[in-house]
Amino acid sequence: MNKLMFYCRVGFEKEVAAEVSDKANELGVFGFARVEENSGYVLYQCYQAGEADRLAQQLSFQRLIFARQMLVVSDLLTDLPLKDRISPIIQTYQQVADQVPLSQSTELWVETADTNQAKALLTFCSKFTVPLRQACKQQGWLMGKNAMRGITLHIFFLQTHCCYVGYSYNPNHSPYFMGIPRLKFPAQAPSRSTLKLEEAILSFIPRQQEKQRMNENMIGVDLGACPGGWTYQLVKRGLFVYAVDHGKMASSLHDTGRIEHCPEDGFKFQLPKRKKADWLVCDMVEQPKRIAHLISKWLLNGWCRETIFNLKLPMKKRYQEVQQCLQFIEQQLDNHQLDYEIQAKQLYHDREEISVHIKLNEGSKK
Repeated sequence: MNKLMFYCRVGFEKEVAAEVSDKANELGVFGFARVEENSGYVLYQCYQAGEADRLAQQLSFQRLIFARQMLVVSDLLTDLPLKDRISPIIQTYQQVADQVPLSQSTELWVETADTNQAKALLTFCSKFTVPLRQACKQQGWLMGKNAMRGITLHIFFLQTHCCYVGYSYNPNHSPYFMGIPRLKFPAQAPSRSTLKLEEAILSFIPRQQEKQRMNENMIGVDLGACPGGWTYQLVKRGLFVYAVDHGKMASSLHDTGRIEHCPEDGFKFQLPKRKKADWLVCDMVEQPKRIAHLISKWLLNGWCRETIFNLKLPMKKRYQEVQQCLQFIEQQLDNHQLDYEIQAKQLYHDREEISVHIKLNEGSKK
């Protein structure tokens, strides 16, 4: 197994390939990406033996923007026997059992690509999981007790008779089946865009820190808030929110008593004197460079301590656009000697955009 597979949103295969190639080169690992447009995944073939496993452990999954999942995979298994698909899969795993601690595996996921065509395979994948799990346990696998430190076994079907066999390291992968968190749309939310911010909070803020970093003693600002999908997520966590938008906010949010609607331009809005925001969120449909400048202004002026915002991407050169925007923000923060953490990810509920999180650490100069 000397290939890495990356799941992604359909149509973003080229962005994944470019990003992974850059990150692998930085680690001194060389290879090439195989891209099939609109497939929902990318394969990265390493030149040297063992380097796919090295990347699976050392290439930070959290720092990859466009990938939903990262795993080491075999060559494609084709023409699986209809009456015994399991034996070739077990044999493939046995070939790496000396190098990979399969006894520490904790879970088995039988998956497929997140495409309309591939989704028809999900029923088959679900049924196939049970007998395959039993076969793996008979081999002494799936016995790991440490879900945080073990490995996960992945079978990725292209069709019912052909699949990739692989594994991922639990400390460095997505903890979700197919790399997709399953979120339920809250009936009280004004718009489905609320799921974007909910997923971002889930992805960027450790669960054990959420109440400390988002609570009723804090102030939030939502730029471009109408009709209130993102404001809803802040109010639900107890924040008082300045909802900035010329459009109307949902009456249910006004009823909470936790918002002040500011019918102003999000690029010109400033908080009342002597007030600062703990959180700034922004999902305005604007050029990404313009949003990057706006967010930088709020951080540099000390108007907020933490922010989540989306960058709407152009049709072409999307990876390059992301790099330029993030580099601009980082350069501005570095020039002002601010201590910060930055994360960026194309989340499942994002579309032609990415979500970015920035946190200014205590002690940052202003």
